Amino acid sequence: MPIDTLLSRLERVRPSGPDCWMARCPAHEDQRPSLSLRELDDGRVLLYCYAGCSTADVLDAVGLSLSDLFPEKIGEHVTPERRPFPAADILRSISFECLVVATSGRTLLNGEPFTEEDQERLMLAVERIQAAVDISGVRHG
Repeated sequence: MPIDTLLSRLERVRPSGPDCWMARCPAHEDQRPSLSLRELDDGRVLLYCYAGCSTADVLDAVGLSLSDLFPEKIGEHVTPERRPFPAADILRSISFECLVVATSGRTLLNGEPFTEEDQERLMLAVERIQAAVDISGVRHG
């Protein structure tokens, strides 16, 4: 099973719903799990790094290839997934990033020093929130 192979090579794996998991992304220095995984009914595995790592980079970091995300035989007519990740997973993934944005705003409003590291972390939070919006299918107004 493709999901078992992949999960066995990841760290801090935890279930996040039926056939869904969160784990530390092996393609970057991940302090908090930012890699979302989902196994579809036909055995295919979807993965998404909220930090922006490509699927190829994630798989390369654990010694797997794209073909390892698919079962041996897959039907000829596979229906594409409309929403590959449950909304609850997306909300959980961005909740911490919202705290980063709020804390950054408070720091700036209080006139406290805002280091280059603080700026980089704020931009990462913005990128992760944007990635969550993109993957959720919400249209920009």
